[in-house]
Amino acid sequence: MWQALLSFFGGPLAQAALGAYKAKLAAGNTADKIAADIAARELAVEQAELTVQAQLKTAELGRWYEPTHLFAYIIVVYFGKAVVWDKVLGHLTHGSTDPLTGDIASWAGLIMSFYLGKRTFENVARIFKR
Repeated sequence: MWQALLSFFGGPLAQAALGAYKAKLAAGNTADKIAADIAARELAVEQAELTVQAQLKTAELGRWYEPTHLFAYIIVVYFGKAVVWDKVLGHLTHGSTDPLTGDIASWAGLIMSFYLGKRTFENVARIFKR
């Protein structure tokens, strides 16, 4: 456990910050002090940027219990049972999965289209936004 903590706190970013602080202390003239201050600030900005990027990734993924994810789980379970259990493994003797019909089939198709096409649409929109 201590090794994990020491490797976490002794990582390259921490060592770079320590090096910048030592350079600031050892700086003999004003130009060296300014360069050391800039290096320390740059490391702080880099750390803040990494934190914000991690928060953005979490925000983009969302939570598992959001309605769009819940609908997808239902469709995945249905198609998983229909394809894997009924067709691939051939367990038709225990009953087969009824096909979707009517509005439910349309909804399932829309949900699958949403999940399969969402990222493509986002990428195209990002290109047009530029």
